[in-house]
Amino acid sequence: MEFTRQLSDKLSVEQVKIELLNTAYGNNSTFLAKLDPRTLFIWYLYFGIFPWFIHNQAVLVGMFVFMIITTFMAKVSPLIILILVLGLLGQGGYLLIASWFFGGDFTVILPLIILTLKLSIISLASITVFCSMDPEKLSNGLLSIGVPGQVSFCIAYGYRMLPSLLEEYHHIFLSFRLRGKAPDKKGIFYWRLIIYFSKIAVLSFYPLLLSTSKRARTTVEALETKGSFYAFNHPEVKRIKLAHMSFRTQDYMFLLFSTLYVASLFIVGYYN
Repeated sequence: MEFTRQLSDKLSVEQVKIELLNTAYGNNSTFLAKLDPRTLFIWYLYFGIFPWFIHNQAVLVGMFVFMIITTFMAKVSPLIILILVLGLLGQGGYLLIASWFFGGDFTVILPLIILTLKLSIISLASITVFCSMDPEKLSNGLLSIGVPGQVSFCIAYGYRMLPSLLEEYHHIFLSFRLRGKAPDKKGIFYWRLIIYFSKIAVLSFYPLLLSTSKRARTTVEALETKGSFYAFNHPEVKRIKLAHMSFRTQDYMFLLFSTLYVASLFIVGYYN
């Protein structure tokens, strides 16, 4: 019972909102958070794409260890790690069961492990990069590499609005529960209760969508009043906004260390 209580506290809506806020704004003191966002984009360009084209097991294991270290350095929320692990286990288990159902044997385990390893490397690299940048830094980084201003602003705005939307969804969900009536008999394996809460969860999205649309219109009008769309389309404003960004020694050292580490992995993998 004590374990169940602690688990319910960790998975409460309030705790999830706190974890989201910590992920978006609470990692500014880490080493990776002090790097230029363009450095992180360059680093992610390799670790987020090239693992698909690598088949050497020693290289993949070495990259996975490196991703674990960078994820630890980024101080990623345990909730995000838990969601990642559950997703990887669910996908790997589904493929394993499907392969056995269609006549496979134990020889399919190794390819599935390699696939899961590649997905883990790419997922951890994504988590490391995007947890190391707050919304403003991410927006400036995207703007500096040529992403349109409207797109970069929308991504930063989505970061800021996600905790508020989650809290509003929770309030709508509770209002449906107050006005509704739960099943008197829960049924075998609580199937009636599961259907009841699933129905409420779906119905709660409709008021949330209407509220979000209304809020988005108000935001757009406020931005137009302040002349933000003028700033999006003028290079001088963009230059002033991004004037603080620059590559420093720590950026070059991080990219150099990552390059040397990957090169050493390929050398070890070649001789093994």
